[in-house]
Order: sequence, then structure tokens, then C-alpha cells
Amino acid sequence: MGREIQTRQGEFETVLMRRFHLTPGQPEYVFVKRRMIREDARERFKKGAATPRGDKSEYSDKQKRQAEHIEQGYEERAVPEQEAEKRAWATVNKMTGGGKRSGSGRGKPVNKAPARKGGKRGGAASAARTAASRSASARRAAKTRARNSTA
Repeated sequence: MGREIQTRQGEFETVLMRRFHLTPGQPEYVFVKRRMIREDARERFKKGAATPRGDKSEYSDKQKRQAEHIEQGYEERAVPEQEAEKRAWATVNKMTGGGKRSGSGRGKPVNKAPARKGGKRGGAASAARTAASRSASARRAAKTRARNSTA
């Protein structure tokens, strides 16, 4: 290949690479990438054109409901409220690939593995216990249930 040249079109520039060893029929320049002009990118960032962190406006109603349900599940397991919210949104992002409101990521399959992972991780401590220990615990639980049902 050869050296790069940039052509500006508004706030974007196209980077082309010039070929020196040409065969008949090959174009002299080949497209490499299109990027935002650095000065414009800095100005845009300063103005705050990027979506602020924590802004949930790009998420669909379904994603918001999913995050709410996941958060409730964490809170039931005594996870602090802020940590539960962080984990819930991280799970939704991992499953759906981020906000889907304005068409971004629509039509892509939902990956349910992150939601299943929590359930699979739980129970490891119980599985590590001996059968006698689990059985004794189950007998105590049955006695407690019987006592509470009569009261």
C-alpha cells in the first residue's frame, strides 16, 4: 500500500490509501475508514452531545421492566439498592446489547445466558454439603413448616 490522504465532508473525513503497485483495472485509491474530524469530536464532547451516563431514555419499555424485575430479585436477596440497580442494568445490557429504542440493535437475538448465570451459581454451597447435613436441614425445615401451619 502507500500513504493516507484525507478528504473532508462536513464533520467527517474519509481516509483513503493510495496504492503504488497497481495491476490493470485496480483503483488507485482504496477506502480505509470514515471518521469524525478530531476538532469536531472534541467540540461535540464538550457540548455534551454524547448521551450522559445513567440516561435510560434509549431503552425500550420492555428493557426497563426487565431491569426492574431483576433489581427486585437482587433486593430480595439483600443486595444494596444501588448495587442491585447496577447489576440489573448490566444484565439487561449484556442480554440485549444496550438500548433498543431508536432501532439500534433491533432484530438481534436476545442472549439469555446472563440471566441464567445467577441461578446456576447459586446452590454451589448447598451441593458441597454432605447428604446427611442436607437431610437434617430438610427435617428441621419440615418440623418448622408443620409447627407454623398449626399456629
